[in-house]
Amino acid sequence: MAKTGYGKRPAGDEDPHAETDFAHLSPREREIAVFVDHLEEGHAMGYKAIAAAHPMYGQQAVRSAMGRITLAGHLRWIKEHITVEDNSMRWVTRTYWSRTPRSPEWWADFVRDRDGKDVTEDHLPGLARAEDRPSEPDEPLAEEPSEAYRTLADVQSVDSRMPLSEQDCQNLEHLVVRWLDLGATPQEITQALTDGLPSVVSNPGGLARTRLETKMPPKKAKIRQKPARRARVTRALMACGLCDADERTAEIVNGLCGECLALVEADGPVYVHQNPVPRTFLPAQRDGGALPGADEVIDVTDRVDALRRAAGLL
Repeated sequence: MAKTGYGKRPAGDEDPHAETDFAHLSPREREIAVFVDHLEEGHAMGYKAIAAAHPMYGQQAVRSAMGRITLAGHLRWIKEHITVEDNSMRWVTRTYWSRTPRSPEWWADFVRDRDGKDVTEDHLPGLARAEDRPSEPDEPLAEEPSEAYRTLADVQSVDSRMPLSEQDCQNLEHLVVRWLDLGATPQEITQALTDGLPSVVSNPGGLARTRLETKMPPKKAKIRQKPARRARVTRALMACGLCDADERTAEIVNGLCGECLALVEADGPVYVHQNPVPRTFLPAQRDGGALPGADEVIDVTDRVDALRRAAGLL
């Protein structure tokens, strides 16, 4: 999942699911589009995140496919300038998905409609005008230990008589979480575990459990949270779906900048609202009728027989 407020967001007003969804895409793009369509709202939408979750395709294949899916009208990245009522400002990048393919004109109207939208519920506080498109590491990062676990692991550095093992930290982590939820700081927890220790501690884990259970602070009265500051979009720009360029620095064509568009097109023809099989390779009608748009239909078998007769081979 992406950070709160980021990730997959529905563009809205979609057609119901049907077997013909994404039929205009090539097989690989169709499979990835179906995969993305079934991701829950809020899922990270960068090509690296999709490749990490997809069982078959790697980063390069997904990147190319995401570019083609963007050109087909299913995906857009939009940078929104957010202004909060405390006068702080920031740029955020939103990802909008539509199962129904949309025209460039439809997406252009969508971007214009974002201007002025109230986003109080999903804006993130931060420094003024901070670009906050979540970065994607080249490799999945190992899960960071919790604050409760780190607090326990650091006790030995304060008092060497309390060397808690990895198993101790795991077993006691839930108790420290309760302390933190009650408003205690890591420093207060460490002090509770190290004050007045005997000269020799034979069972640090057992002593830590006893102190965490018997010295746990009382529940604090609930503090009424202040209402969130109102925030709205004061400017919206189309951004490239494969890089960080936006309309301030590059021309965005069908959701891609010129450089990324060239890379996608270099991988082969883009299957967008067209039959990927050339008309000349479609089977001819045997009753002599013509295919739509064709000047003449030639029955290859009859033509070969005529040529063989003319050459005296029949």
